[in-house]
Amino acid sequence: MEKIKSTTVVAIKHNNQVVIGADGQATLGNTVAKSSVNKIRKLQNGKIVTGFAGSTADAFTLLEKFEEKLGAFGNNMKRAAVELAKEWRTDRMLSKLEAMMIVADSEDILIISGTGDVIEPDEYIATIGSGSMYAQSAARALKKFAPQLSAEDMVRESLGIAADVCIYTNHNLVIEKVQ
Repeated sequence: MEKIKSTTVVAIKHNNQVVIGADGQATLGNTVAKSSVNKIRKLQNGKIVTGFAGSTADAFTLLEKFEEKLGAFGNNMKRAAVELAKEWRTDRMLSKLEAMMIVADSEDILIISGTGDVIEPDEYIATIGSGSMYAQSAARALKKFAPQLSAEDMVRESLGIAADVCIYTNHNLVIEKVQ
């Protein structure tokens, strides 16, 4: 049985503003299963925003675990991310989950993977999912050549460019600012 998968997520910090966005497409094999999935979640009253790519059910499991870690470590996002990555890599059930997450607060953006990685991306641009390299290339170009744009505009345009070239990414966007 094939899993439903979700695709492109982008987070950008620019001019002291952090924004994360995602497209709305979920695919089952090579078929669009749903075109309006919300892959972005606000935590801690919007002070932390997360985005996920990969198997939807797996991503929700990881999101719940991340929230548990936040509570256990006093809402320290970096510590919670490291502890989640450690558990994800070593726990028998969690290690089978197929998803990735971006977590962001007003200071940092992190990518968390099931291999135990917690990555603080260069240039405050994080992307995950099938259209991630398209979105990352667009975001880097926008940051370099259009610095007058807001972080929200950069996220929107990066996702739009990814949707234009990646068949697993669509133009139904959800975009959230970190408070």
